[in-house]
Amino acid sequence: MNDKLKDNQTDLLFAAILSLESIEECYAFFEDISTIAEMKSLAQRFQVALMLRRGHTYADICQVTGVSTATISRVNRCLEYGADGYRMVLDRLEQSGQLPETDDRLDNSHENRRNNH
Repeated sequence: MNDKLKDNQTDLLFAAILSLESIEECYAFFEDISTIAEMKSLAQRFQVALMLRRGHTYADICQVTGVSTATISRVNRCLEYGADGYRMVLDRLEQSGQLPETDDRLDNSHENRRNNH
């Protein structure tokens, strides 16, 4: 764990995240605490991690996600030399059957549903 990251404020933020009980609660919380661009960026990085894990090339990942090779490289560095956070979460999602079978962008059905509320 990065000691520069760990402090009481961050601990409280993570406790707040862990208190969320559903995807809808996550949407509500993250909509309030971050910008749309920040959330899209986090979601893209997570998709990049999944695609790297599945052996896709940087070119394929750029085409599907629209992220730069610099971003892909940063995510890859985390997968190779980081704190194993991506690996831990991807393993858990895989074991529970929650990972998509394909690496194409997910459709926007969640987005459309959220906009109707």
